Amino acid sequence: MKGLFPEHINLTAKVLDLRLQRQNLVSSNLANVTTPGYKPKRLEFEKQLQSALNLDARGKMTKTSDMHIPATFNANEFSGDTISKFKPRVVHGEDSVDVDREMVTMSKNSMMYNALTQVIKKNFQGMQKVIMDGAK
Repeated sequence: MKGLFPEHINLTAKVLDLRLQRQNLVSSNLANVTTPGYKPKRLEFEKQLQSALNLDARGKMTKTSDMHIPATFNANEFSGDTISKFKPRVVHGEDSVDVDREMVTMSKNSMMYNALTQVIKKNFQGMQKVIMDGAK
């Protein structure tokens, strides 16, 4: 049975959660920049996520036409439940907090988070349009 939400909504939600966890860790690192002996932490999940989704360098594409190059990842066969047990890896730092590095990480993470929220927003706008058109 086809669901109300697109199949990738669970995956998008999980990645949003991971990005939020990363943002919290970076904020913690910045808050402890003057704490003696504090070692920064970072959250790694991109490589493990690609591995969980069975993506390689070619697999980042989605085949939408028979004329396209074959890809490992097939969006039609994917369900967001694939990574429900996926655990990110928290890496404890070896150096002191580098404010510039943390700020770059925070900025990049924020942009990626915002991009994912736009994806979800478009899904809901599409549903809203269907509902509004059906009410006419």
